[in-house]
Amino acid sequence: MVVEALSVGPFQCNAFILREDHTKDAVVIDPGDDVSTILKLLKRDGLKLQYIFLTHGHIDHVGGAKELKDATGAKVLIHREDLFLYEKVHLQASLFGMPSPPISDIDIFFEDGMEIGEEGLKCRVIHTPGHTPGSVSLHFNDKVFTGDALFRDGIGRTDLWGGSYDVLMNSIREKLLRLDDVTEVYPGHGPATTIGREKRENPFLQEIYQ
Repeated sequence: MVVEALSVGPFQCNAFILREDHTKDAVVIDPGDDVSTILKLLKRDGLKLQYIFLTHGHIDHVGGAKELKDATGAKVLIHREDLFLYEKVHLQASLFGMPSPPISDIDIFFEDGMEIGEEGLKCRVIHTPGHTPGSVSLHFNDKVFTGDALFRDGIGRTDLWGGSYDVLMNSIREKLLRLDDVTEVYPGHGPATTIGREKRENPFLQEIYQ
């Protein structure tokens, strides 16, 4: 599996294109903006987009989902507990003085532990609430895409709709930090890291390991 990362939109959200070179199948995670660039990259590599995975319902992660779905026919997935955020993206836009993006129908709802995808693009869904009630992390073998749950040297905000610091810390401790230390972490903003590095260096996690 090959991972291509783009920093998109005014919030510099990480959008990811995952591809399997044998089949030319692809998945896009969190197409928050700049869909024209994503489409150019898909076309450049002759990829067939199968799924659009939304790690949570904030505008900077979902803003381009409908445009990308309309252009490719890919299925859109989000956790049901974040549907209220997705359906209120116009209210999120108004808070930042932004135009409201259109939203698509949801084709499949993520559930904790479900597996989805084929061959090299198969992933396991890990429900990691706290940043939002329906935040998920997507685990592909030695890689995990954490949305805004876990960052290099940081954790997600918990002061927004449905956020909870205690719930987020439990998600990180009981789910993400149980992955192998060598697991590569691809967050929703900022650089990649590893589970082991965050155990050692992330200041928000030191209370767990003292």
